[in-house]
Amino acid sequence: MKRVVIDTNVLVSSMLSSEGNSARIMNLISDKQIQLFYCPAIMDEYKRVLAYEKLSITTQTQRSVVNAIEELGIMIEPAAGDIPLPDESDRVFYDTARISGSILITGNIKHYPTEAFVMTPTAFLTAYEKGGAHA
Repeated sequence: MKRVVIDTNVLVSSMLSSEGNSARIMNLISDKQIQLFYCPAIMDEYKRVLAYEKLSITTQTQRSVVNAIEELGIMIEPAAGDIPLPDESDRVFYDTARISGSILITGNIKHYPTEAFVMTPTAFLTAYEKGGAHA
């Protein structure tokens, strides 16, 4: 089973549009076609961002999403790496993907080093549908 780490922008995009690639990826997680990995810091960011007033995501929906991630995902505690990143706040996603052998799916590809395991939602789905998307 493919392993993935979902950047917060992918999670939020999936909540704002049920038709896009981010929603398709979240459906693959819900259908247990791919395995989600996260760490406590990622969960904290998910909770913080989902609560943004400008997103208008109800408290009930926020709880439902967090509960689903906790139920379907595997929590790990990654060690911090030393590869420089343009935005150090993204380190938890990069390190969690690296340590868990997962693909990091992000809409902000420029925030990460060019690595085979860092993909946009479109690139991931294209590779996944072809039987690829190996971390």
